[in-house]
Amino acid sequence: MYLVDTNIWLERLLDQTRSREVGHFLDHIPSERLFITDFAFHSIGVILSRLNQMEVLLRFVEDAFIDGAVGLIHLEPGDTERLASVIEQFNLDFDDAYQYVAAEKYNLALVSFDSDFDHTERGRKTPAEVLQG
Repeated sequence: MYLVDTNIWLERLLDQTRSREVGHFLDHIPSERLFITDFAFHSIGVILSRLNQMEVLLRFVEDAFIDGAVGLIHLEPGDTERLASVIEQFNLDFDDAYQYVAAEKYNLALVSFDSDFDHTERGRKTPAEVLQG
C-alpha cells in the first residue's frame, strides 16, 4: 500500500520529465493500493487552478476517485503534535511532514521524488523503485 506524494501526481498530470515513469507505476499498481492525503489533493487543485488546468483536475478526479479506487486519507487535529515533532526531528516543511505522518499513521510506503524524505526513518521510494520490487 502506497501513499503517493503530490509531486508524483503532478509529474504525470503536467507531463513533466518523469511522467512516463509515473505512468508505468500507475499502470502496474492497482488503484486500490494507492492513497493520497487531503492536503496533497487540495494542493494539486490549487496548482492546477493557478495554471488554468481545470480540465486536467477534473480528469484526475475522475480517473483516481470515480473510475479508480485511490483512497483519500487525512490527519486529525490530534495528529498536530506528531507533525510538529516530525518537522523538528527531520527538518521537514509542513507539507512534507504531513505526508510523512500520514504514511506513518496509515502504515503506507511513501512514494515521492522529494529527496527530503531520504534522511527520515521511513524514507521514500520512487515509482521505479516500487516496480523493481
